[in-house]
Amino acid sequence: MSDETTPVLIGGGQFTWRGDPGSSPSPTALLKIAAERAALDAGLDTSALAATDGLAVISFAIDAPGERRVMPHSTNPPLTLSRRLGASPDWSVYTRAGGNSSQYAINVAAQRISEGRNRQVLVVGAEFMGSGVKRLTRGLGFEDWDDADNLPPPEWIGDGRPGVSPYEAVHGMDRPIHIYPLFENALRARDGRSIDDHQRRLGELFAPFTRVAASNPEAWFQVERSPEELVAVTPANRMIGFPYPKFLNAIMDVDQSAGVLMTSLARARELGVSEDRMIFLHGCADANDIWNPIERQDFHSSPAMRLTGERALEMAGVTLEDIVAFDLYSCFPSAVQVGAEALGLALDDPRGFTVTGGLPYAGGPGNNYAMHGVVAMMQRLRERPGSFGLCTANGWYLTKQSTGVYSTRRPLKAFERQDPSVLQSRIDALPRPTVIERPSGRGRIETYTVIHEREGFRMGVIVGRDESDRRFAAIIPGTEAEALASLEVREGVGRTGTLSRSADDRRNLFTLD
Repeated sequence: MSDETTPVLIGGGQFTWRGDPGSSPSPTALLKIAAERAALDAGLDTSALAATDGLAVISFAIDAPGERRVMPHSTNPPLTLSRRLGASPDWSVYTRAGGNSSQYAINVAAQRISEGRNRQVLVVGAEFMGSGVKRLTRGLGFEDWDDADNLPPPEWIGDGRPGVSPYEAVHGMDRPIHIYPLFENALRARDGRSIDDHQRRLGELFAPFTRVAASNPEAWFQVERSPEELVAVTPANRMIGFPYPKFLNAIMDVDQSAGVLMTSLARARELGVSEDRMIFLHGCADANDIWNPIERQDFHSSPAMRLTGERALEMAGVTLEDIVAFDLYSCFPSAVQVGAEALGLALDDPRGFTVTGGLPYAGGPGNNYAMHGVVAMMQRLRERPGSFGLCTANGWYLTKQSTGVYSTRRPLKAFERQDPSVLQSRIDALPRPTVIERPSGRGRIETYTVIHEREGFRMGVIVGRDESDRRFAAIIPGTEAEALASLEVREGVGRTGTLSRSADDRRNLFTLD
């Protein structure tokens, strides 16, 4: 095992802007701040960033497919940032959309270092929707954001497919706040809990996350909340997509950045980085679940989470019992529950599931949340030398999964990332239900959610099975207030109804019995 090719994380930096939105840092400025903090965390002068020969920037949410808001930013964020740092990396990439992107990019960067293709890599991301939206709605302008360069497009890495099919999208399965509740209601029904009992369980699951966020100086909401407060529907905590009121949803409109500086072990020693700053990636894995949620075996499990967890632990040569801290991707409670189950963790595991406070409280900055988890994990492991931590990252709708196992302990074997196609072939071979796009006759609900407007119902989203057990998607219009209200007080999974087509022949309608 050569020092020249052993990858190591030498520094991690985070930044949260809470000031006047009219003077908020530009997207590139946010990236640069995190990069400089990562260098300082490694004990280096920020000028060391000019020697970066590899750069991966996590894509901004504004560049995600289907995003309609327009805010000025560079057409090639990696190139713009490189110029600000005085660097000329020969590997310069921008990730595709997905919350898996941070861990995925770290895994790829570690592989490149292990293969001798890079010696110093910066992986960094930022989100600016918090101030950006306020600038748009308040007419504050963007004249001081000077990074809207007209550059050639970047090189992309990652899977850039849309998160759902047109069939799913037209039936309301087109946003995280619409799809993750489908997983949650499926979990509740599978486990046979009442709606009230399950709501209490959700509050008890996420209250410890708020406690961690309250003590995290970079958290967006530094407020500890009780289990009861998290699930009680109030004007301040309105229902978004049943069963999730606002406090159980990831917060996207934030101004945050985070990044890590990675080198070979030999390069770290050249730079004079102290051994007690070094964090090694012992194990990693990447895989996608069956891409479209409508085609998955069920709505309460993730084979990709299970397999990437198993592979990362196997590569690291450790077990769950060796892990002292976890940061499970936490955009919604269903993601944490499915992730914990996939890893084999009990929901009351005393080690907890977050080192940041999670996406609803520490902040869910677009595709870059998991980077905050890694940076926080680095500090946690430095405080407990020789221990191991595990981070997961989830993209789209329990779709794209990446996992990393970290420690201050130097690995005993060379870093060797398994080709993701090995796990992917196992997932792609899983059986899938038959999907019918134009069902008719009778049907029963497999899972569902009720989507709320600020005032009243928007619609119900139904995934069901017809009389031939073929899966379908349908909606219940928002005008069917009595039917929608009943789905929030009485279990909807298993209930039956009649299928028809909308007047414009675009969507399936479900009329509840």
